[in-house]
Amino acid sequence: MGQLPQSVNGPAKATARFTSLPLSPHYARLLAELAYQRGFDGYLLNFECPLGGGIEQCRALAAWITLLQHELLNKVGSHGETYWYDSVIFNGQLKWQDRLNSLNLPFFLSSTAIFTNYTWPPSYPNTTAEYFLSLESVLAGSTLGSEPRTSKKSLSDIYMGVDVWGRGSHGGGGFGSYKAITHIDPGSLGLSVALFGQGWTWESEQDKPGFNWEKWWEYDRKLWVGPTSGDVEVPDVPRRRGEPECPHGPFQPITSFFPHNPPPDPLDLFFHTTFNPGVGRAWFVNGTNVYQTGDGWTDIDKQCSVGDLLWPLPAVQWDDDERISPLPHVLPAICFEDAWNGGSSVRIDVSCPGSKEDTTFRSIWIPIQTLSITSGTKYGATLYYKIVETGQTDLDLGLSVKSSAPDAVSFEIQPIADTDSELPGGWSKVSIQLSIPMEQDQIAKRKSAIGLIVALLTEDPSKNLDVKIRIGQLNVYPVQPSTAAVHSHIMLCANFTAPKSKDTPGMLSWEVGASFLPLTSINIMSPDDPVSAWAVQPSNNWFPQFMYYNIYGLLHFPSGHVGQPENAVWLGTTGLVGRSTTFEVVPEELPFWSEINAGKSTKVRFYIQGVTDNGNVLEWENCVFVDSDLQSILV
Repeated sequence: MGQLPQSVNGPAKATARFTSLPLSPHYARLLAELAYQRGFDGYLLNFECPLGGGIEQCRALAAWITLLQHELLNKVGSHGETYWYDSVIFNGQLKWQDRLNSLNLPFFLSSTAIFTNYTWPPSYPNTTAEYFLSLESVLAGSTLGSEPRTSKKSLSDIYMGVDVWGRGSHGGGGFGSYKAITHIDPGSLGLSVALFGQGWTWESEQDKPGFNWEKWWEYDRKLWVGPTSGDVEVPDVPRRRGEPECPHGPFQPITSFFPHNPPPDPLDLFFHTTFNPGVGRAWFVNGTNVYQTGDGWTDIDKQCSVGDLLWPLPAVQWDDDERISPLPHVLPAICFEDAWNGGSSVRIDVSCPGSKEDTTFRSIWIPIQTLSITSGTKYGATLYYKIVETGQTDLDLGLSVKSSAPDAVSFEIQPIADTDSELPGGWSKVSIQLSIPMEQDQIAKRKSAIGLIVALLTEDPSKNLDVKIRIGQLNVYPVQPSTAAVHSHIMLCANFTAPKSKDTPGMLSWEVGASFLPLTSINIMSPDDPVSAWAVQPSNNWFPQFMYYNIYGLLHFPSGHVGQPENAVWLGTTGLVGRSTTFEVVPEELPFWSEINAGKSTKVRFYIQGVTDNGNVLEWENCVFVDSDLQSILV
């Protein structure tokens, strides 16, 4: 119906002619705007209740979904999506089908894709695929004669539901979820998987004594990528009524059913990770612990790759191909007690058995993360690491990139001199420039792996070596062309909208910008000189981007003076509620509220510190502050 009117109105002239339910794009526009503001791609549409308007209401609803999809494409971009959940059928009845058929087909055709319910018998994935392939190609938008505005459909747009809680799902869910996915068979049959209730790995264990983030990660990782050693016990599940016997092999992790794809090319989207799964007990800024909590925190905005080549165990190799000694054992683990930025790092324990070979030097390749690299493009890569234990050996650590393709190409790797030799918390930094020469490779993008080269030098190669390393942050980004002007990320200004009371939020907001180094000379001698007066920026996608912002607060002294930003107290980060350049401040939640409430000082200085898209925390000289007096809320 759209937005309801606030004035007396009606049709200009009465008519007895039948018309369908009215259809308005009003809420489609609002929902698309909400997706754009909060940074998500679209909506899963679950109308899990009977629709009293029957067929006419369902027809209008299906048409409205196309309006929502249109608005999402306009507002969010080409990746905007609308997914229909298999609940209501074409006549308005709430009747889960557990597959695609004619009863839910109109909603599928109007959406980007469909999630089926998850109580299907083993035969339904094949039945669903057969039904889809029986559709007229014009209807599925897959022929030249299709309406050009019709969304093209394929088997991969049908997501067969699997419930990890096992509520009627084949295999009983949990570590038996693979049994259902085996029937969906994404690799061969071509259907996709809609995984419901992945929170099972936490929610089913959270009340057990001693359960913490580390144990959750071990449990969660086992479901997705498998254990580091041993087998996974899969409980026996009674067969459902009427279900034939369905034997399955041993446990398979969920990722084993899908291709291993790299993240977007850093040329398109800078790669950044602090190896955090979106949870933690502390918060670190440049190696310094600025916040500690006993209960822990969760923030999906801070969730990064945890190194997709590290789990369950990395495919370690000797960097020297001629060595025949047994490979070292490398065991990764998430470390929530230490980080460079964010809430965690990855601990890498290297156990290298003694060797009878008469050599004191060993070099190990430990892959960390897949990348997509464009030939002929220069990239920069930076890793923050900490050597915790070296045993009785001299250790040197480097960063390198290798091709993952069978027809491997050679990368040009150039180490970058480290100007930050002494970093807080015992951390170190290594940087390289990397590229694939265009004359060596005509393939535009290469699947590659970035990882560690760990060089060990020992006096007695027959002795076992144990080395412990932590990796805290990895960034990969395109190197700006030499013709582009060097710019800096800066914070321009900030504003604070005061709260109305001590328990209601005030709002911090700010603007960001760029600055350039001063020109030292201009070599324009005549209007006909074929040179630019200064280096110009690329035509697009160069303006500074920030991943998140750290927010600090500092109470003024009673005398009116205020200290330095280094003395400010960390208050939080942006991103938790989906807003990128605002931050809510509830006065009574400030760590120094008791001093304000006692009237010792009511003036607060807030600092906003940006963290750039290539992982750098801005120096205080490039940050901003805003002052606020909270005297009015004490009255």
